[in-house]
Amino acid sequence: MPAEASAARDVGIVDALFQPLTVISTPGGPVLHMLRPHSPLLPDFSGGFGEIYFSEVLPGAVKAWKRHRRQTQLFAVPRGLLNIVLYDDRPASPTRGALCELALGRPEHYGLLRIPPGVWYGFTALGEEAALICNCADIPHDPAEAERRPPDDPGIPYGWKNA
Repeated sequence: MPAEASAARDVGIVDALFQPLTVISTPGGPVLHMLRPHSPLLPDFSGGFGEIYFSEVLPGAVKAWKRHRRQTQLFAVPRGLLNIVLYDDRPASPTRGALCELALGRPEHYGLLRIPPGVWYGFTALGEEAALICNCADIPHDPAEAERRPPDDPGIPYGWKNA
C-alpha cells in the first residue's frame, strides 16, 4: 500500500493538523485511506481507541458548535464536501482567538483533520448533496465531557451562511 499523500500541515490552531490522504483508483471504485499507524496525526492509542462513527450532514444543515474537554477528533469526509470551522478559545493556547475555516472532502480536499481537545468546531455541507463524515476518536463518547453552543453563539466570531 502507498503511504499517505503528503505530510501533515498546521491549520493555524495549535495541535490542529490537516494531512491530505491517498485515493487509489480501482476499476470498481476508489479506495480511500483514512488512518495508518505512522500518521503524524495519530493520537496516543496505547490504551486502545475510543470509537469510530459516521455522521451524515444534509445540505443546508449546520452542525455547530461543539468541543470536547478530553477527546481528540480525527475527521475524514469520504463522500461530499464540508465547510469545517475551528475556533480556539483555550485560555493557555498561543493561538487563542484564532479561527480556521477549511473545506474537507472529495474530490479536491480529501484528507484527515485532527481537532484537539478544547477547540470548538462546527460544519455544514457544501453543495447539493449530503456529506458523510467519519470520526475516529481517541476515547469513547461521553456526553459529560463535551460542550455545545448554538450555531449563532455570539462568543464565537463566525456567521454560518446557512444558520
